[in-house]
Amino acid sequence: MRIVSVTQLKNGDQLAKPILNDKGQILLHKGVSLTARMIEKLKQYDFSYVYIEDEDTRDIHPQSPISDEEKIQAIQTIKETFDDLSDGSLDGHSYILRSAGKKIKSLIRNILHNVRQNKDILSLLSDIFVHDDYLFTHSLNVTIYSLTIAKELNFPPKKMEEIGIGAILHDIGKMEVPRHILMKPGKLTDEEFEEMKRHTTYGYEMLRKQSGVPLVVAHCAFQHHERLDGSGYPRGIQGNDIHPYAKIIAVADVFDAVTTNRVYRSSKLPHEALEILYGGSGSLFDQKCVETFRKNVALYPNGLHVTLSDGRKGIVARQNSHISDRPIIRIFEENNHPLKEKYDVDLSKELNVVIVDYQMTS
Repeated sequence: MRIVSVTQLKNGDQLAKPILNDKGQILLHKGVSLTARMIEKLKQYDFSYVYIEDEDTRDIHPQSPISDEEKIQAIQTIKETFDDLSDGSLDGHSYILRSAGKKIKSLIRNILHNVRQNKDILSLLSDIFVHDDYLFTHSLNVTIYSLTIAKELNFPPKKMEEIGIGAILHDIGKMEVPRHILMKPGKLTDEEFEEMKRHTTYGYEMLRKQSGVPLVVAHCAFQHHERLDGSGYPRGIQGNDIHPYAKIIAVADVFDAVTTNRVYRSSKLPHEALEILYGGSGSLFDQKCVETFRKNVALYPNGLHVTLSDGRKGIVARQNSHISDRPIIRIFEENNHPLKEKYDVDLSKELNVVIVDYQMTS
């Protein structure tokens, strides 16, 4: 399968993955031949891309550490937790000590199991969902990314669980931010941006009152927008004053925010997001966290059309573990001529060749 921009879809293109809503209902089945009306609907839902099937790429598959079914279940758990925590009628939100707390810990254990078992380089670009709210999907992705970093940094099990809970709940304070600000398609006013920034404090105040939640989880919500040089918010703290968990979540949060399509801007590809992290490595973001993350996330996801430095064009077929910028490419074109016989090039072995461009096209 290959990645195709929604703007480049044509009548008759065949879906390689089903498109689901946040309740797990299939909106468009795998194998469906797209019509002009379906393509228009995909544009209305603000999709950036879909996966399309064809004979030459039938053996190319996207990769993700958890299944679509597990994602749907996880997002529902996160949504229920956020809804309950933001319900002011609950005295001290004590529910978290009971059913929700158990659900969160069960969810963390499941994600941890999948992260530990996953031997492939990490990619969540394969998520083809329509969600009622970006917030819950973002919380899941940040948790997966954060636990991947923590695993590679050899955090012990108890701390991994705390990082997981902190990552899931890092944006809980946004439930207190007016929806018209959260979902505004244009640039926020200064007043609206100040209110948006308060989600860190809202989250901290909400979580620190939970007797069953480690205080460090509240600090994950409080500090994930702090930056090493003191330019972050809400307190402008620096360096070692920022908790190590918050430094991990900060990297995961920025990466997922940049690579996800939003109402006010289009998504970027992983290598573009990592350039942003690299630009702030050591000054804004913890250098070790950025380096660890880079080694474990696919810069060029499977199915992406790329151009090599020698002019050849192809599609990313597979990843090389821990060599995130040098995948295996299926070559379709040489010297501006399509090839009848396609072949694979392993960029980890052809070191004189690099990817110089990409496109989402049919």
